[in-house]
Amino acid sequence: MAHFLRHYGSLIGMAAIVLFFWVMLPDTFMTARNWLNISQQLAMLIVVAVTMTVVMVMGDFDLSVGAMASLAGVVAAVLFTFGWPVWAAVLAALAVGLLGGLVNGALISLIGILPFVATLATLTMYSGAAFMVSDGKTIFGKAIPEAFAAFAKSGIPIGTVADKPAVLPWLTVLALAITAAVWVVLEQTTYGRRLYAIGGNAEAARLAGVKVAWLRLSAFAFTGVGAAVAGLMYASRVASANPTQGDGLMLTAIAAVFLGMTVTRDGQPRVLASLAGVVVLGVMDNGLTQLQVDSYVREVMVGAIILLAVSISALGRKAVGLR
Repeated sequence: MAHFLRHYGSLIGMAAIVLFFWVMLPDTFMTARNWLNISQQLAMLIVVAVTMTVVMVMGDFDLSVGAMASLAGVVAAVLFTFGWPVWAAVLAALAVGLLGGLVNGALISLIGILPFVATLATLTMYSGAAFMVSDGKTIFGKAIPEAFAAFAKSGIPIGTVADKPAVLPWLTVLALAITAAVWVVLEQTTYGRRLYAIGGNAEAARLAGVKVAWLRLSAFAFTGVGAAVAGLMYASRVASANPTQGDGLMLTAIAAVFLGMTVTRDGQPRVLASLAGVVVLGVMDNGLTQLQVDSYVREVMVGAIILLAVSISALGRKAVGLR
């Protein structure tokens, strides 16, 4: 029973959630149109969650990703108003994400500040910077180039759904491509194995010759770029940018990674498990929205289900003697 709980309890719970909404919403929930909409809505969260996994495999986390996403979005939008071409503004926003990630990594790996303290401080800094850059305003309308906004509105044609043309959104394609790339980095390279070694025992990894400080620095840089990409994706999707648009991404991304950890055999963060966690949270939000459940009730239910899944996994580990 303990092994069953450890390895299958969360998976069964996730399947039960999908089955519940399928039964309650037989005409809309399991339709191809609805799942395409879910994939587009979750694209930004997928990018943040899978790149957050890179630092979480080391036992760290980054509280600043939501603020970084907002900052990257408004930086690109402001540069658009100055007449910058789309490619240049996007590169500048990505550079901001890279710099922010490097700052986080330096504070943690080179100076030795705890991740919670360091990224809580930079969260405030990046959020303030987003307000400063945008002057606290939403940038929209003609300031956003059509070529930039069109990216989120288009995709790969996949036939027809309900007699209407259907496309796989470019946002979804980009999110899945980034997921695949991060999976390769963490699961198929020496770099990824060293990150997992740091998460297992940083001191032992250091004694074995692993450059812990520089790997930690690079991992936070990776996550910073991921947050910037998500911010740009969101700005493209809504054809606007504001200094609070990334609010909520951080907590939901961390929740998705932890939820995914309940289905891995070793209880460690894994890219595909984090993707599964995002999908579960997205499915729940979509289903509860269709059932017209109030937003505050949805938040309570999502939190309760995450706690239940993590508790089942923890009880399973305890029963089989794992820590």
